[in-house]
Amino acid sequence: MKPRQLTTEYQEFASAAELEKADRDLLEKAHEATSASYAPYSHFHVAAAAKLHNGKVLTGTNQENASFPAGICAERVLLSAISSMHPDATIESIAITYDTEQGTSDHPISPCGICRQSLAEYELRSGKPIRLILGGKTGPVIILSSAMELLPMAFTGQEIKKKK
Repeated sequence: MKPRQLTTEYQEFASAAELEKADRDLLEKAHEATSASYAPYSHFHVAAAAKLHNGKVLTGTNQENASFPAGICAERVLLSAISSMHPDATIESIAITYDTEQGTSDHPISPCGICRQSLAEYELRSGKPIRLILGGKTGPVIILSSAMELLPMAFTGQEIKKKK
């Protein structure tokens, strides 16, 4: 047996006020987009805003459905929109935030497992790291330099390709 260790590096800021303007603006776009979330069951409104390398900014929000778990997370809504509307664009950064009717939005949230897989695969497909900015409406903000930091032992297409 050989012991191994996985580590994740990230930056933590006390608040959005400490961020560079571009990151602060992207997080604010995500905050604004939470109002477009459809979350009548969980009352947990999530939004993601992506800045593409061509300068465009797109947003996505979670969309729930009475037939749980048929809803879709904000991150996957966003990735689907980018793939459909801007298939050749690469993503520079994605800000992810939330608002809740049942508490406070005062700390960062992290993408769920399915979204981590989707972000990792999008990053691998594009060949460029996707910076993630995670924050609530207030409180600390976390920045990861790559989506792969959230899924260090990602399942990739390499595992399902036939070997010749």
